[in-house]
Amino acid sequence: MNQAPILLNESTLKVTVIMMSMDMINPITDIKLGVTYGKNQSFFSLWAPTARTVFLVLYEDAGNYDESGAVTNHDGGQENRMTRGDEGIWTFIIAGDMSGKYYLYKIEQDYGEYRFAVDPYATAVSANGYRGAIVDPEVCRPKDWDLDKRLPLIQPTDAVLYELHVRDFSMSPDSGMKYRGKYKAFTETGLSDEYGNSLGIDHLAELGVTHVHLLPIFDFKTVNELEGTEYNWGYDPQNYNVPEGSYSTDPTKPEVRIRECKEMIQAFHKKGIRVIMDVVFNHTYTVDDGPFEPVVPGYFYRQNGSGGLSNGSGVGNELATEKPMVRKYIKDSLRYWAEEYHMDGFRFDLMALIDTTTIYEIVEELRREVNPSILIYGEPWTGGDSPLPNKTVKGTQRGKGFAVFNDNYRHAIKGDNDGGGKGFATGEPWCEGAVAEGMMGSIHDFAHDASETINYVTVHDNLNLWDKVLTSMGKGHEAGLLHMNNGAPADGEDILEKVFDCRPYFAVSDHDIMTSEPVRRSLLANSIVLVSQGIPLIHAGDELLRSKFGDHNSYRSGDVVNAIRWINKERFLPVYQYYKGLLELRRTHSAFRMSNREQIENHMEIIQCGGQTVAYHLNNHANGDSWSDIVVIVNGGCNETILELPASPYGWNVVVNEKKAGVETLMTVDTSEIAVPGLSMMVLRADKQRPKKNLVTIELEYERADDNYDGWNLWVWGTGVKDGKIDFTQKDDGGVTAIIRAASDVNRIGCIVRLNDWEAREWDQDRFIVLPPGEKLLKIKVISGSGEGSSLSDLAS
Repeated sequence: MNQAPILLNESTLKVTVIMMSMDMINPITDIKLGVTYGKNQSFFSLWAPTARTVFLVLYEDAGNYDESGAVTNHDGGQENRMTRGDEGIWTFIIAGDMSGKYYLYKIEQDYGEYRFAVDPYATAVSANGYRGAIVDPEVCRPKDWDLDKRLPLIQPTDAVLYELHVRDFSMSPDSGMKYRGKYKAFTETGLSDEYGNSLGIDHLAELGVTHVHLLPIFDFKTVNELEGTEYNWGYDPQNYNVPEGSYSTDPTKPEVRIRECKEMIQAFHKKGIRVIMDVVFNHTYTVDDGPFEPVVPGYFYRQNGSGGLSNGSGVGNELATEKPMVRKYIKDSLRYWAEEYHMDGFRFDLMALIDTTTIYEIVEELRREVNPSILIYGEPWTGGDSPLPNKTVKGTQRGKGFAVFNDNYRHAIKGDNDGGGKGFATGEPWCEGAVAEGMMGSIHDFAHDASETINYVTVHDNLNLWDKVLTSMGKGHEAGLLHMNNGAPADGEDILEKVFDCRPYFAVSDHDIMTSEPVRRSLLANSIVLVSQGIPLIHAGDELLRSKFGDHNSYRSGDVVNAIRWINKERFLPVYQYYKGLLELRRTHSAFRMSNREQIENHMEIIQCGGQTVAYHLNNHANGDSWSDIVVIVNGGCNETILELPASPYGWNVVVNEKKAGVETLMTVDTSEIAVPGLSMMVLRADKQRPKKNLVTIELEYERADDNYDGWNLWVWGTGVKDGKIDFTQKDDGGVTAIIRAASDVNRIGCIVRLNDWEAREWDQDRFIVLPPGEKLLKIKVISGSGEGSSLSDLAS
């Protein structure tokens, strides 16, 4: 089978048709490409099947940088003609220790033009990535790197993800960190503020997150590493297999960024925190001078029907992941990061632009050959129209071992992303059904198992949680939230002054933080996420009420907008403690971490869904939990709501209320109902060591003329103690009796005398027993067929 892709040279718009045999491509997908370093010799391998000639060009240095940080002149290197194999692979072996040297490939294509290209498989580069670098892997390893072991195997729903930008974490002057904005900031331990609150990586460990999801840390194009002041999220891939140099203490030394990135990962692992790498295999920052086009023109990019670059990414191009060598490249890169850097998982940007075959193979191979507990998830949408037929969208993950972001649930909780649209936690009264569905892991929506849904409210994109709550409440103007355009205020004023004038916390009383409406709405939103079945994700700083001052797209807005203000930990300490308590609750109790749909359907029941209230009951030691019964109630209304609790002979212990969260008892409840304050969550658990007190006892005597009581029983409800079937006990003097127990606050219970499982019954209508206030013992007699005992006046003490 032959393939004839249309090749597009972006700079000249020259179109050439190159014939590539699939028989040529298929056998080489297992061949190692790039540099294989050895102290005595190094081996170079490049796939460039359309090239006429390829030279390996070696340099003693990184080249001469211009004022913008670019190297544009690559003449003067030592040129070594490479040898072409039958499969389109060019190779060269050079003797000696090449560590410390730099290299490029000089490639002549059929149209006679030579171009310099950085090795797409480069694992080390010069500052700003203009030349590949040859390094000794031993020099790049931190101390005790070989002792950095993978953390114990956990199931996906045991994870709590924390999405974080490397620079945001430490750039604020109040961070207390020496290596601000760097990988090494994560290695700084023992830090605290003047009040004794932990800072830095100790804060994350104390909070209880299991995984830190780092925004892109591969080498991206849009920051001048030599300056150190520029800011970007990093979704602009340049050198996929190299850490970003601006996060290192010395980007001019190729080995430093590698070693310090590993030190960061090592530090996380020592704290029991796994690391997720955000990867961007849907597009590159540029095409013509990007990582692939100079090597194999046209092959790596998807094309539309007219032969131009398709734009499903929204930024001008998309990678053709369905092609064998593109698929190989992605799989090789991921495996390299997982093995060489001990990555614990990957988050795929615009995952829908990657074909399902590629994703399925990635998951299967990484789990089988590298790490059985590796976590893989991504965005199941595109940034524009794409010709790719088999997109990785919601539903394609069913039973395939990876998860996708749940935008259905996100919208139900908060409303729209950047405007005043509301959801359950921000004031919309019609979202209860969608919230209940999300709480159950979306297993009746798009997911087969709860392990396939990433539950979240906000991430780096769009308004962050605090700013979204203010906007939904109509308080954005009063708070002075900014209107930004490409990293600067839309009105052209100075951003430092604008941020200084912003008042994002104007509605919060420092003396009574937890009663503030925006605080309660913010907590309610993420509380819902953290007690839902699935994989929860929170955005860095949510636990500190982080604001980005209204900037809904802060990808280049700099530290003044993006840096996490650590001073807010002490200021909003009850909020932090509430998050910490919720994470402890989830970590300690496996009922919140069920994975498969059968568990959820057998052990989870929605008991209220309406009136801006959603409640569920986890029963029968769900997922092997030590707690037999758990009730979760979320009240999205501003007013108190009263909810009837599941019947239980045991008292209920409240472990989460509107002020505190955790696993310790905050108050006890022996009644059948509970009052839940507005804009809050409550979690209760049945305490089998504490039977309910002050119960009411009802002795119901049943008499039949035929004295045949076989199969007859009592069905009751609304007792607050034990609903359902109650068997009769034979009396010595004939007839039968049943004992009903009711909670002290119950004023009436439902009652039906029936035969077996509803084969027959007394009375055509349901009957109710009214319990007079203060009565502790009631006796009732029911005579079959007479109608006696059927009215409320039949009660007697």
